Amino acid sequence: MKDKTGLLTMCKKAGRLVTGMDMAKDACRNGTAFAVFTASDLSEKSLKEIRFHCGQGGVPLYASGMTMDEIGTALGKRSGIIAVTDKGFAAGLSKGLVPADTTEK
Repeated sequence: MKDKTGLLTMCKKAGRLVTGMDMAKDACRNGTAFAVFTASDLSEKSLKEIRFHCGQGGVPLYASGMTMDEIGTALGKRSGIIAVTDKGFAAGLSKGLVPADTTEK
């Protein structure tokens, strides 16, 4: 996803991006999230929690391959979890990425 930072920035400018655990959980819960991306240095506890909420909402979860600092540089705000609320942006950002397993372990 590192090569898609321009698309990520466009998504933010269009207002189709929410960052952080609480906002991403809400987006999964109310059906507005089309995809969720996580930072490579996200804690196991946070990953398990967002995996659960994505599974409950039927939202695909992807590993972005970017660290929280790299996401912060692209978006102007350091975050480990990004939820995309636009179908087109979600498809573009997830192209070439394999969704993570969201079933409970």
